[in-house]
Amino acid sequence: MNPTFLEALQKILEKEQYKVNEPMSSHITFRVGGNADCYVNPSVAQLPQVIALCRQFEIPWMIIGNGSNLLVSDKGIRGVVIEMGKYAAKVDVTGDKVTAEAGAMLAAVAKQAARAGLSGMEFASGIPGTIGGAVVMNAGAYGGEMKDIITAVTVLTKAGEQKKLSLEELELSYRHSCIPKNEYIVLQAELKLFPEEKEKIEARMEELKIQRVTKQPLEYPSAGSTFKRPEGYFAGKLIQDAELRGFQVGGAQVSEKHCGFVINKDHATASDIDNLIKEVQHRVEDKFGVRLETEVKYIGEF
Repeated sequence: MNPTFLEALQKILEKEQYKVNEPMSSHITFRVGGNADCYVNPSVAQLPQVIALCRQFEIPWMIIGNGSNLLVSDKGIRGVVIEMGKYAAKVDVTGDKVTAEAGAMLAAVAKQAARAGLSGMEFASGIPGTIGGAVVMNAGAYGGEMKDIITAVTVLTKAGEQKKLSLEELELSYRHSCIPKNEYIVLQAELKLFPEEKEKIEARMEELKIQRVTKQPLEYPSAGSTFKRPEGYFAGKLIQDAELRGFQVGGAQVSEKHCGFVINKDHATASDIDNLIKEVQHRVEDKFGVRLETEVKYIGEF
């Protein structure tokens, strides 16, 4: 990593906000992946300065959230990984409106809303991602999606300008938004919830928690649902019917608890997980003529 770049970076960030040669396995929920040349965790205000610096020194950069939907190559990531995390996680609740910065964890925002007697976000209370990541992929669970509660999102454009997008402009659909194609970066989301008794909200959240613990392999590192839901099918059912429950490549395994999850069962590598995913795709397509598309995003060289 360019020493002059690092010197300039130190003028923007505090010492605890950046790391050099940082293991990505510490930052993605699969707990695999090689090192990033540089890993930074800026505030919303610092972000444009960090990106401008990367551009000045012609250093590649990328944005991540909590790493709950990523598979990072064993070879790591060249350049700078920018996490929208704990330094970009302010949350404000005013009336029935919640404003949350991109790095705020969904579960934390849902709990804060519940404490304020606001319902509508219970579905997100167990999703291990950030507001920013949830907007980008229109995250959802148990019948709810981000598009049900978003009113507006503030983004940073390629030109370095802040822009507020309406719900319609976000083009939210199943695991999709306009954010990636326009190369926007989510800074903040505005959510509209509705008043409800705290006891009812907490009861619903507890009910969903029990469902997750019962049905999902939360005891192992994973990236949640590995595959998108194919139209007219359920990915987990197709994988199960292809007799792949418990199928293993190296330390990676199709969960015996829920076939829609690929888990890091025993010190898997990113290559183990990748090879397992490809074999599952091949066998399901061969047997049922359905091509499973990954919900997990690949980063780095495979």
